[in-house]
Amino acid sequence: MEPTPNEITQLLRSWSQGDSDALKALVPLVYHELHRIAQRYMSDEGASHTLQPTALVNEAYLRLVQGRQGDWQNRNHFYAVSAQVMRHILVDWARSHQAQKRGTGVVPLQLDEQLGVPVRSGSDLVAIDDALKGLALIDSRKSQVVELRFFGGLTVVEIAQVLKVSEETVHRDWRFAKSWLRRELGKEFSRGA
Repeated sequence: MEPTPNEITQLLRSWSQGDSDALKALVPLVYHELHRIAQRYMSDEGASHTLQPTALVNEAYLRLVQGRQGDWQNRNHFYAVSAQVMRHILVDWARSHQAQKRGTGVVPLQLDEQLGVPVRSGSDLVAIDDALKGLALIDSRKSQVVELRFFGGLTVVEIAQVLKVSEETVHRDWRFAKSWLRRELGKEFSRGA
């Protein structure tokens, strides 16, 4: 049986208040969705990537448990933070392996039809991360929209709830961010070519 959003939100709030039993009850309810987010991240990585979706979920879980017992707004907020943690894990991994793979003639891949940003490999995840950080300096909400939609897999409605804005605002932010990222990443990739 699929857990209700309210069930997950209640467990998150109980966990935030220090209830370790709530965390034990929460993990099986959110694991499938966390694994789906991890698979989405890993789908653009090569088969030789040493980090697998299950390991990514486990590492994210450890970081969430060790570093975060804040005030969870709801399950969407939890999934958004989880997606962000996974992205940071992959960026850290890519940065640590980038020097080893530099100049190996990696074949360009399409990261996502929706975003329309050409990406060559996991090492380009660093470029995407840098571009998102640049976008955050201009407009942090637009950067959050990309992260929540593209990496977290949240819908426009869910993003609007997490960010407490209208759905139309999310649509506008998404259009702007896609255009801005295509331009910035196009510059980055042309410099690297």
